[in-house]
Amino acid sequence: MVVPISTPNLTNEEQRVVFYAISEQPTIPSSVTTETPLEQLNLNWREADLPERERTRHVHRLHPYLGKFIPQLVEVFLRKFFSEGQTVLDPFCGSGTTLVQASELGVHSVGYDISAFNVLLARAKTERYDLRLVRQEILDILEKVSKVAEPDGRQLALWEASGQYATNYLEAWFAPQALWELIAYRDLIVNYEDQDILKVILSRSARSARLTTHFDLDFPKAPQTEPYWCYKHSRTCMPTTTAYQFLKRYSLDTVDRLVEYAARRTDAGVVVRHEDSRFALIPPVDGVITSPPYVGLIDYHEQHRYAYELLQLEDRREAEIGAAEQGSSQKARRTYQEAIAAVFRRVLDVMPAGGPLIVVAGDRHGLYDEIARLCGATVEAVLNRHVNRRTGRRSSEFYESVFIWRKP
Repeated sequence: MVVPISTPNLTNEEQRVVFYAISEQPTIPSSVTTETPLEQLNLNWREADLPERERTRHVHRLHPYLGKFIPQLVEVFLRKFFSEGQTVLDPFCGSGTTLVQASELGVHSVGYDISAFNVLLARAKTERYDLRLVRQEILDILEKVSKVAEPDGRQLALWEASGQYATNYLEAWFAPQALWELIAYRDLIVNYEDQDILKVILSRSARSARLTTHFDLDFPKAPQTEPYWCYKHSRTCMPTTTAYQFLKRYSLDTVDRLVEYAARRTDAGVVVRHEDSRFALIPPVDGVITSPPYVGLIDYHEQHRYAYELLQLEDRREAEIGAAEQGSSQKARRTYQEAIAAVFRRVLDVMPAGGPLIVVAGDRHGLYDEIARLCGATVEAVLNRHVNRRTGRRSSEFYESVFIWRKP
């Protein structure tokens, strides 16, 4: 059976880039080589082909992140277009998926992101740890917080001092005990060496400890302070009032994930920059694999608001490209196209002729043909991928495109 994988949005001039998947079986990422023809790539993985435990293996699940692509998709194109010792760039690195996968395959990587939390998460994932030390620190801070989590564990002076750092947002979204435990953990972080990974554990715990329903962790609208009917558990549930149980669960989980990733990664270098890639000084690279923000869909700062408030991170949401609050009007789409193209023009300037620019995007507005023209990239192929298994409340099927461009 022939399965079309090209985009229906191609112009007549670009019809030569139409490809068809000749295999009914989804591609096994580890089987891909530089010689694998594009028409043999079947990226329509089902749950049975690619179970969740594989999509979220090791550090990929250190913290939830909306809008990230799966590591197997990155692996396919790293194997197809890059060789060990080369350098891949992700100018919208998000949670660091491209950087993590590149390190597994011996490819150096450079990532940029405007979000301070994204940079924190990407650095925590790709840091090279002394596993004995990081385990010791994770368990030591947990032990210290366990004492203040006990009913009689509050020291009045510390409790009152913590109130100085509790913003209106934190006081609204966390029960008093949960907030006390989170702030106690945060204030201890300065005593340890591996602070970024401790901040990620804190943030992941805070996400789960918010006053929200169990089934709406991704998009909570308002604090939930009363018992509610839980669609996830099919019973009446109570809002979360403590955070320590999450700190403990994610501490132990993080240790295991760091150990697993340490056994898989190579010595390839990883650099993560907290900069706007439209204006950053980007070093020479061999190519790009990225998934840019979608237009008018996600506010990348707001989705991690709890982390920004707790960790007092720099908020640069005004510089986000395609933020949800900007909408998806014709004007917003044009602004988005110009901003993405500006990034890719800078990227192409530091790539060798013929270098690959792989862009994964849900292009429901048909914006990327014009982006390719604006940045001057040559279109080699466009593959449509059927994403037919999602989790949580985001369970609908959808398609995303993989744009394969080259520097002329």
